[in-house]
Amino acid sequence: MPQLPAPAYPAEVRARLEEDAKEVIARYPDSRSALLPLLHLVQSEEGYVSRTGMALCAELLGLTTAEVTAVATFYSMYRRRPSGDYQVGVCTNTLCAVMGGDAIFDRLKQHLGVGNNETTEDGKVTLEHIECNAACDFAPVVMVNWEFFDNQTPESATQLVDDLIAGRTVEPTRGAPLCSYKETARILAGFPDQRPGAVEATGGAGPASLVGLRLARGEEPHPKVVAPRGEAARAEAPQDRPQPGAEHLSSHAHPSPDHRPSTSPSGTPNTSQQTSASDPDHPAGPAAEEGE
Repeated sequence: MPQLPAPAYPAEVRARLEEDAKEVIARYPDSRSALLPLLHLVQSEEGYVSRTGMALCAELLGLTTAEVTAVATFYSMYRRRPSGDYQVGVCTNTLCAVMGGDAIFDRLKQHLGVGNNETTEDGKVTLEHIECNAACDFAPVVMVNWEFFDNQTPESATQLVDDLIAGRTVEPTRGAPLCSYKETARILAGFPDQRPGAVEATGGAGPASLVGLRLARGEEPHPKVVAPRGEAARAEAPQDRPQPGAEHLSSHAHPSPDHRPSTSPSGTPNTSQQTSASDPDHPAGPAAEEGE
């Protein structure tokens, strides 16, 4: 059904948003490029992107409300209805799901009494499932206002939401200290995080994320992230099987003098064993014909 025009912001709110919007728009040579941060800006005001917020973005950027709506409905980080102070996202993509993400999501739905994209009655927590948090090496992962809580269990996730509702301090596994969803939206709009020590606390990749890089550099492997098998399992393994941590050059590593492609009896290089580094015409590695 046709809707009435979106209500206007109160005068003082509009003046404040316009002042912030001018700062955002000035960062871009083409004002249209400022739409994404402006949507975060209006989301920081109401906790979601309202029709009023989209109308303001359209007016300031010289766009139609249809153009703004198309963008706001495409990205999942923009909420289309009022939501909680804390957005609790449970990864239910393949790896997190099999590691326990589905069980965590089901437990939280039951514990909080809400479904997907629903908010608790006190307005504290909005629960949602997320397709991927880009943290598979710490599965299963839960995010609160886009900060990481790694290696979760149904029990730890339940304690997490209870602490959020009770107002207790909650520390992310990695990243900056937790803040409200509105404060997070303002940071995503490009305004600095003014909290003391917040920027320094962002940190970097965790140990599990760097294991492959360390091995590729030939460094000593990091202590095992996954617990090793028992002695009985080791005893059953063939003795000639490469042991964990043994040097293994991938097909994308530069060949050393002692690691060259083998040759056929005629002296022609065996292309099936060429590395990408030894075949400059095919930098991604040899490609076999279909069926070979």
